[in-house]
Amino acid sequence: MHQALLIPEVLLEIFAHVTEMILEPSEWSPRVTSLSRKSLAALASTCKAFHEPAMDLLWGEIDMLESLLGCVTRLHPLIYRLRNWAEGVGPLSADEARQFLRHSARVRSLSIISNCHLHLFSVIPTELYDFPRLRSLTISTKFLNLFLSHTLHHRHLVTVNEDLQSIVTRCAALKHLYVLTPDTINAVDSTAAALSRISDIVRLCKQLVTLSCPLFDWAAWRHLSNLPTLTRVDAGDTRSDAAPPCPLERGIANFSPFSNVTALSFLLHSAAYAITIMQHSQFPSLKEFKMDVDVLSLPGAEQLFRALSRCKASETLEKIIVYSSYHEYDGPPNNSSVITHFLCFTQLQTLRLGCFDFSLNLDNDILLEAMSTWPHMRDLELEDLNLCNSPITFRGLFTALRLCPHLHTLEVPIDTTTVDIDPDVEPIQHTSLRRLELKTSGVPLTNAEAFARIIFSYLPHVDQVGGSIQRYWDEVNMHLKSLKGTALHVTGATSNT
Repeated sequence: MHQALLIPEVLLEIFAHVTEMILEPSEWSPRVTSLSRKSLAALASTCKAFHEPAMDLLWGEIDMLESLLGCVTRLHPLIYRLRNWAEGVGPLSADEARQFLRHSARVRSLSIISNCHLHLFSVIPTELYDFPRLRSLTISTKFLNLFLSHTLHHRHLVTVNEDLQSIVTRCAALKHLYVLTPDTINAVDSTAAALSRISDIVRLCKQLVTLSCPLFDWAAWRHLSNLPTLTRVDAGDTRSDAAPPCPLERGIANFSPFSNVTALSFLLHSAAYAITIMQHSQFPSLKEFKMDVDVLSLPGAEQLFRALSRCKASETLEKIIVYSSYHEYDGPPNNSSVITHFLCFTQLQTLRLGCFDFSLNLDNDILLEAMSTWPHMRDLELEDLNLCNSPITFRGLFTALRLCPHLHTLEVPIDTTTVDIDPDVEPIQHTSLRRLELKTSGVPLTNAEAFARIIFSYLPHVDQVGGSIQRYWDEVNMHLKSLKGTALHVTGATSNT
């Protein structure tokens, strides 16, 4: 054996590379995972020099608790023979717990999603469970004190209870925290109390890198604003009755800059909470902003987008996505377009807005001005419910397209009642666009062949056009397919000659 193979670091590098080749291509499947584990097990049994590094990789990442439970003599034949093997199986004894933990010292990442195994640990003292090298834990269980480690860096917690505070206190190096509020709160608890505990937990974390959890109070936001390690915050709740744990307009002071936060997202019933945060914060490194809100009115959108434009991220923001879940446009067009609030973001690559209770009020001039300030734009999706008055024309669209040479996806409302561009004139082609969605007012298209010739001439890599009423574009796509087929046939015939 070569002397280099006696160096553990070299073996780990080789074995890790072998594992990566086994797991490619990108899709994970039981068959592929089983193959990689069998290969590592074979390497571990080859010789003493291979044993330790191969075993460290074999047990380093545990995605299913069955892998560890399979070490228990009583459970091994059940796990690999029966689908619902855990039903009716009694809890682990102290001796079986030691079997379960046989390889725990090697585990660095542990995922526990299903609750069907929890009863197995019900009579075992929590101090018996020790994973000293654990760095990542994804867990859904009321037994949150299980599988703790003082060196834990990454923890996913999927319930809210009083054990969380003690867990975070014991894990001072916590870097990644994910908290999902249960759909139902314990009868003796209240939503406000649960959210208050979340805020307490957040303030205990001194080295957070990413945070995803329900809404928390302003003291917790103030704490986060001072963390130099923090790079991502996802705040919100899927329950429409969830409310901030304290009044929005009381005791709010400007926060310190979130100096290294690059991604911020909100999932909310109304925009008020996010608006207050943005109005009192600076995000000089922000690259990605997302918000999914149930209801977003025009005044709320104006406040939100104005606050976003003033948060010191004009030269860093690359992605903005804002959608409203419930919408029903029933008002007159507003006099100004909210798009103007995004003109300061010169580095934008993705902008998706839509399903609002108001019109985006787009026209050729606004689209031209916007795209002239977004030369890096790749994904532009502007969904406007007020399609009865869509003054963007084909001429305006293709004039603006020239200013965004990297654009890949485009969705905008367009006026299809007239064709103001000659499809037979030699066009300036846009060769990057691949996906095109053109929203119309619902008036059937009367010149489908002309539209197809325009798309074919100007956008050579667009194979079909989508729209708000797809059947109106089916005929366009039929003509477009015919044009591409004819061109392909001519090209083939020319090359043969």
